[in-house]
Amino acid sequence: MAKISKVAKSKRSLKRKGEFERYLERIEDPNYQGGSWALPENPTLLEKTKYELCKKVIVYKREKKLTTEKIAKKVSLSLAETEDILHYRTDYFTLDRLMSYTSKLFPTNEVKITLVEKNKRTRLYV
Repeated sequence: MAKISKVAKSKRSLKRKGEFERYLERIEDPNYQGGSWALPENPTLLEKTKYELCKKVIVYKREKKLTTEKIAKKVSLSLAETEDILHYRTDYFTLDRLMSYTSKLFPTNEVKITLVEKNKRTRLYV
């Protein structure tokens, strides 16, 4: 019985290694477009603001149960550009462009930026 268990574990381990190697090949491909970007270690106020605007779009999409295609249509962007927003690829957009797109989703809202210093860490609320 222990032998079968060892063989099964070995097969699972090999399968996982193969899956991981395929995953690495995919993400190391220079044309790979997937995945969300994170904020840098010490983000600027501009980077934080753009990140928060993207987050608002993502929350809106989830709460309204919209597809990426429907969001793209609402903000008048291509599917690829909309995916950039939904994956926090903030370097591809200026702040005014992002604000223009979010105003199409939230036409009656104001964008308010609030900095709150808490325990020597600055928090940003958009």
